[in-house]
Amino acid sequence: MSEEPIILHNQSEKGIRLDKYLAEQLENYSRSYIQRIIAEGGVTLDGFPVYKKSELINPGAEVEITIPPVRETTLKPEIFPLEILFENDELIVVNKPAGMVVHPSLGHASGTLVQAVLGYAPEIEGVGGIKRPGLVHRLDQYTSGVILLAKNDRAHQFLQDQFRSRSVDKVYLALVDGRPPTPQGRVEVAIGRDPKYRQRMAPVVEREGKEAISEYYTVEVYPQHTLLKVIILTGRTHQIRIHLAYLGCPIVGDTTYGRKKPTINIQRQFLHANRISILLPGEKDKRTFEAPLAEDLIEILDSLRLN
Repeated sequence: MSEEPIILHNQSEKGIRLDKYLAEQLENYSRSYIQRIIAEGGVTLDGFPVYKKSELINPGAEVEITIPPVRETTLKPEIFPLEILFENDELIVVNKPAGMVVHPSLGHASGTLVQAVLGYAPEIEGVGGIKRPGLVHRLDQYTSGVILLAKNDRAHQFLQDQFRSRSVDKVYLALVDGRPPTPQGRVEVAIGRDPKYRQRMAPVVEREGKEAISEYYTVEVYPQHTLLKVIILTGRTHQIRIHLAYLGCPIVGDTTYGRKKPTINIQRQFLHANRISILLPGEKDKRTFEAPLAEDLIEILDSLRLN
């Protein structure tokens, strides 16, 4: 912990939650980061340690918070090309290629998106946590498309709050085997751990999983395949892949939830995060960011149109 604590006094005429109060007073730090400091014993209320983020601060109460020193990240920045769709002082929007892992994990110590962004924009180090700097949301390794990374804690919290409140508009493109039961529709099927294969997710009864909602719309029909636009209203792990397989039209190339042998010569699943609409810090209207399809996916669609 640092040697100079920050001392604050609640000047409002009513009580307020501890984490909310500190986040409002310390705009350079995200609410989630402040919650970690509280849990680690870095905050006192009227001289007594407090560990509950929901603790109520009465009018006139004295709050003391000690910000820990910046911890060095163990991630090593790497320099390789990134397709930047948009950038300002708050965030970077990237078109992630298929095959790139978003952050380091077991078996993927290097070559990840966050390491590439660290090499491009070192200022994101430590934003939102040292293990996944800047990440606002995630994409599967073999899903391409638009992804956001925040440049500071304030933007990170602001953007993540919109994902939590489901106010972000997310549109995907998916090529599936066969056709869905209707040209357009809505899937409301809970998702949880597969009871037989714990490393996978699966559709489950609601009490055993988390609510998951997807909407789909037919974009183009081919003899044995269909191109769908999918809008997700929740963000569960592998949600689109599971919901489309549940409908009987799994994503082409998805050997986990679909056919073990792809019906088309493809090296990955045909799933692309096409568009995100979100409100940026300091702005009044949502911005829309769109990532064009990669060449390998365009070639597949072109070949299907010739059949």
